[in-house]
Amino acid sequence: MQPAASYRGRLAPSPTGYLHLGHARTFWIAQQRARAAQGVLVMRNEDLDQQRSRPEFVAAMYEDLRWLGLDWQEGPFSQSERRQIYLEVWRKLRDAGAIYPCTCSRKDLAQAAQAPHDDADELPYPGTCRDKTWEARDFPAPAGVSWRLCVPSGEVIKFDDALAGPQHFVAGRDFGDFLVWRRDDVPAYQLACVADDAAMEITEVVRGADLLKSTARQLLIYRALGLTPPAWAHAPLMMDEHGLRLAKRHDALSLRTLRTLGNTPEQLLRLFQDGFGR
Repeated sequence: MQPAASYRGRLAPSPTGYLHLGHARTFWIAQQRARAAQGVLVMRNEDLDQQRSRPEFVAAMYEDLRWLGLDWQEGPFSQSERRQIYLEVWRKLRDAGAIYPCTCSRKDLAQAAQAPHDDADELPYPGTCRDKTWEARDFPAPAGVSWRLCVPSGEVIKFDDALAGPQHFVAGRDFGDFLVWRRDDVPAYQLACVADDAAMEITEVVRGADLLKSTARQLLIYRALGLTPPAWAHAPLMMDEHGLRLAKRHDALSLRTLRTLGNTPEQLLRLFQDGFGR
């Protein structure tokens, strides 16, 4: 845990649906850790997915989290209003020779995939455009192509996690050259997350264990930018009755539905305190 005077955590929900119990439990853990350190929580609205983000989901997530008793001291800040910050990070990565333009389509990647993969965020990348690193400086802006970070194949990326324990991933095996900027001129999650956490001076990132591999990717971005990464705490995921992790499609377990059915914040917090879903 960070020293009390310097701890800065964050809540970073995405308004692509109603928050469910799993989100709430992770955010509750983030609040508990910030309070234990007498630190600050920053609220960040991760609304870069303009196709699925909805104003009603933004309003609902703030309302539902406050109903549950969660609070934050700074924000909310919306990623859709922070484009200049992301562009500056893109330029730094370009100038450092860490990224390259990629013209491969999703169809190209699907055809090249040789094995099943467990990442929902992007298809595995075979390195087709990797030799275009030298072309990066010719681009004054990222628009028109995708951009990928060139990972050091074979390097073991290690980090200690406050909740999940020691972690390690092998670059080039567990993940390939990953997206930092999308073809539709929107920064990818990995770049936006690092840019915001660095700009907001976050000292510990609390999120779900499904993002452990993203941490390995993000550590490479921090290194390319010459920045010190935060500490990490990845919470165990909550599962449904079939052993599947909760998702926004589980409307029966959304905070909005549970509120409508008469559940109280105290009942839900008791579930979290008792370790429900571990």
